[in-house]
Order: sequence, then C-alpha cells, then structure tokens
Amino acid sequence: MTRKWLTKKDKSFEIEVKIALSFWERFCGLMGKKPITDADTIIFPNCNSVHTFFMRESIDVIFVRSDGFVLQIIRSLKPWRLLWPLGKAAHCIEMTENRSEKLGLSEGQTLVCEGVFSEI
Repeated sequence: MTRKWLTKKDKSFEIEVKIALSFWERFCGLMGKKPITDADTIIFPNCNSVHTFFMRESIDVIFVRSDGFVLQIIRSLKPWRLLWPLGKAAHCIEMTENRSEKLGLSEGQTLVCEGVFSEI
C-alpha cells in the first residue's frame, strides 16, 4: 500500500496512513487483522460505504468529501456491521477504535491528504 501523511487543516496533528488503491488492498482492508494498531490507519479513495465483516475488533470510520471536509464519524463500529453509502462522501478512513477522538477529530473539520483529498 502507498503511504501518505494525513493532517488536520490547522496542522494540529500529522499521522502516517496507508492508501488502499488496488482491488486486493481495498478488498482486504483491515479484515482479519488483530490487533489493529495506529499504524493500520487506511484511506479508501472513492468509497462511501463500509463493512466490518470478518473483522476482529471495533474501528472508527470517518467519511469525508472530496475536499477533505469531515461529514460523519462513526466511533467504535463493531465487527459484522454494514454502513450504507453516505451520498456526499467521496472517501472513507478506517482507524483503530477511539483514535478519532484521541486526535480531536469532529464533524465539520477539514482534513488534508496530499494527492488524495485537499481543499479546493
């Protein structure tokens, strides 16, 4: 997987993330991984729905627009769940459970990941 930096517009944090580009990377995602660590944060470009089938741990899911604007954060999504498509979402981010809260993320903020999404 390609690696990039994810930051909040105000630069209050910068974390390394993986970008799932290939079919296989997108298909596998975090399935079957245990434990899931902070180093396992994945961005799924052009993705507006998520499932947690075959996952062993709960995760946080963040849906963003194409400009990085955070539309919705689902914290502690349990295994074997399905999130239906979120119409305005362009990308989603999966990370360890409660990490979004620790990073101070909230809906309405803007994230930047160069080459994936950024302010227009």
